[in-house]
Amino acid sequence: MENKSHAFMAGLFTLVLLAAVAASVYWFNRDNRVRVPYDLVSRTNVTGLNPESAVRYRGLSVGKVESIKFDRRTPGQILIRILVNEGTPMTKSTFATLSYQGVTGLAFVQLDDDGHDRTLLPSSETQVAQLRLRPSFVDELQRRGNNLVHQLEEATSSVNKLLDPENRQAIVDSINSVKTAAQSVNRVATQLEPVTKQLPETVRELNGTLAGAHRLTNQLTDPQGPLVRNLDSVGRAADQAASSLAAFQGTMQTFEGSLQQEALPRLNRLSDDLRFTSQAVGQAAETINRNPRALLFGTSPPPPGPGEAGFAWPGGAGGGQ
Repeated sequence: MENKSHAFMAGLFTLVLLAAVAASVYWFNRDNRVRVPYDLVSRTNVTGLNPESAVRYRGLSVGKVESIKFDRRTPGQILIRILVNEGTPMTKSTFATLSYQGVTGLAFVQLDDDGHDRTLLPSSETQVAQLRLRPSFVDELQRRGNNLVHQLEEATSSVNKLLDPENRQAIVDSINSVKTAAQSVNRVATQLEPVTKQLPETVRELNGTLAGAHRLTNQLTDPQGPLVRNLDSVGRAADQAASSLAAFQGTMQTFEGSLQQEALPRLNRLSDDLRFTSQAVGQAAETINRNPRALLFGTSPPPPGPGEAGFAWPGGAGGGQ
């Protein structure tokens, strides 16, 4: 009877100890932090994401995934309920992506913010805010990989078309043409070899010519050189010619004044005398033409006019009356 009581007490002690250990574990593992729910809307696959998966904001652990389910209102759309610690800066420009932990393939939710809108995004149990789940790097890589494979197929098809028998023959002909052109270039180079051997001597002669031109340029630009002295002589001669021209212009002006003041009036008087003389000669010639006797006997006076002595009216008697 005593052995049974000891066994009962030992069993009871063991049960109490186990209950105490379980209570301690529960107590220390209990999460007393206040968390705010958010729904992530995804149209891509969420492979590797499970409930209780971690939620991180720029690498910091800020919560966990509560549930993953389909959206009943939109077929093919997935709703991921996450719980985020209160105080996490969730704004209207915050977005989520899926990231993977090392080589395990386990996914977690990565939150980030592009800073477009800093307005805080409120959420509660009664009105849960939604965030767009952007495609992950793997999804983007898969999409681009599909495009890359498609482009690779097109490139392979183009290469196959390019390497058909006719094009291959054309490529071979092009290579032969290039080979022929290279041989021609080699022949031209062989023919030009004597010319290239003469190039150093030609370059030396050219250097001598350039040196002579340089010396000539220095002589032309020398203030004491012959060119500058000749230019000075030409300048002095031009000054003397300008002085002589100025003196000639003064003489011409003086001559012009004398001509206008003395010669022209005399010429005008001479012209008048010549005109009068020519008029008198004309009258004398006219008189001789009318009465040639006047040249020998002189001109007879004109008949008396009315009121003059010796005037008689034509007709005799009529004139007496």
